[in-house]
Amino acid sequence: MSEVRLRFPPSPTGYLHIGGARTAIYNWLYARKHNGKLILRIEDTDAERSTEESIKGIIEGLEWLGIDWDEGPYFQTQYADEHVEAARKLLETGKAYKCFCTKEELDAKREAALKAKQDIKYDGTCRNLTPEQVAEKEAAGLPYVIRFKTPHREGVIGYDDKVLGRIEKPWSAMEDFVIVRSNGKPLYLLCNVVDDIRDRITHIIRGQDHMTNTIRQILIYEALGAKAPVFAHMPLTLDLKKAKISKRSHGEIVAVQFYRDHGFIPWALVNFLVLLGWSPGTDQEIFSKEELIEAFEIERINKSNSIFNYRKGDPKFFTDPKAININAHYLRTMSIEEIAELARPFFERAGIWDTAFEGERREWFLKVLDMTRERFHTLVDFTTEGRAWFSDDYEFDPKALKKNVYKHGELREWLPALADILEGTEPWNAENLEQVLRDYAASVDRKPGVIINAMRAVITGQIKGPSMFEVLEVLGKDVCIRRLREKTPKIFEMKG
Repeated sequence: MSEVRLRFPPSPTGYLHIGGARTAIYNWLYARKHNGKLILRIEDTDAERSTEESIKGIIEGLEWLGIDWDEGPYFQTQYADEHVEAARKLLETGKAYKCFCTKEELDAKREAALKAKQDIKYDGTCRNLTPEQVAEKEAAGLPYVIRFKTPHREGVIGYDDKVLGRIEKPWSAMEDFVIVRSNGKPLYLLCNVVDDIRDRITHIIRGQDHMTNTIRQILIYEALGAKAPVFAHMPLTLDLKKAKISKRSHGEIVAVQFYRDHGFIPWALVNFLVLLGWSPGTDQEIFSKEELIEAFEIERINKSNSIFNYRKGDPKFFTDPKAININAHYLRTMSIEEIAELARPFFERAGIWDTAFEGERREWFLKVLDMTRERFHTLVDFTTEGRAWFSDDYEFDPKALKKNVYKHGELREWLPALADILEGTEPWNAENLEQVLRDYAASVDRKPGVIINAMRAVITGQIKGPSMFEVLEVLGKDVCIRRLREKTPKIFEMKG
């Protein structure tokens, strides 16, 4: 086999969304598995919608995911002359022609076809104009488009799709399609093929929504004397209402940057997106980079569309449950040093980063991350649910207060009184603290859980967490005593 070469050609008309990211990931996996090359090509021919901000967002999104490329980024507009030259070549070889039909004429023909219940396609009016007729119309200043001359009228044309199998279409359903607009600008169909030929693309993995272009593009490859690449059309990603996931319809919830900003681990999102339309043929769901490259096969891409179960507006589980669960797995199993590095930007953003976490308090910082991550799902959780570990400025879970504090009005006095006892407690360790709390609960004739759960609500703001005795030990005497004394009356004031 010659060198395997694939491309990811996004249009810079918005952020990198999860559908585009999945396409990039599949192409990247196939290139890496076969020691091939991945080319990043920015298809920026839509001048009105293409923006520098979008280009930057696409590149940053790919880099964050860890999807590297071997060539590029190339920009389609840099090769405009090549696209025009290809159109000229097709005209000269008789494989394309100038069409002078006006919009009004074409609209009338479409309307007539509709009334006659016929296929709506160009009828070839200008297909056989003589050179003299063409010259006469050009001399009159009539505008024209350039149409590709479909070579046959009978039989079928087809190709072998690596995902969907044999795809065929009757020649009778094909029309002479436009490849250059009346303003002289070549269309995507032609530009894309010219770029793929230049970049020596051997395989194209893209969404099934591009299938309407494939046969026409194969014809252009052949007309330009090039061999068409191998095509593999992936299923689309739909929402729960079976609508295609898109930037315009679904907003930021489908942006890769949204997941970055909401505490996703890059490889966890890659892992999830791969499974959103591909199966390894086993029950395995968690893959290392090396495992995924080894396991990836185009033939295992699903034929049917995948469902992205996003839950917009949910502050905790804002996206597909499977994505959340995969991210939680990585959060709880990666090395704590890696987690610390990934979490740091969120601490800085939350205003609770301490330079000591890189110095004398490093060991303590890593220990807290390790203690708390078992119940967390994203990196953001360290600075929201886990904020009390790092700051006195934290919120209280209303459920924790209602269930574990407000049910026992006596806690207003008991907890500050307990703080007095704890002040003289030595040594300050989990074993000793457990005994003190149990003894205190007995002295006020309550079950230990009443005191322990109330302390958790006051000191951490949460209803659940690691062993409370370990929490007390790690947070330290000063912090725990201060919070019992200062937070308890505020909590009861909040109740009113």
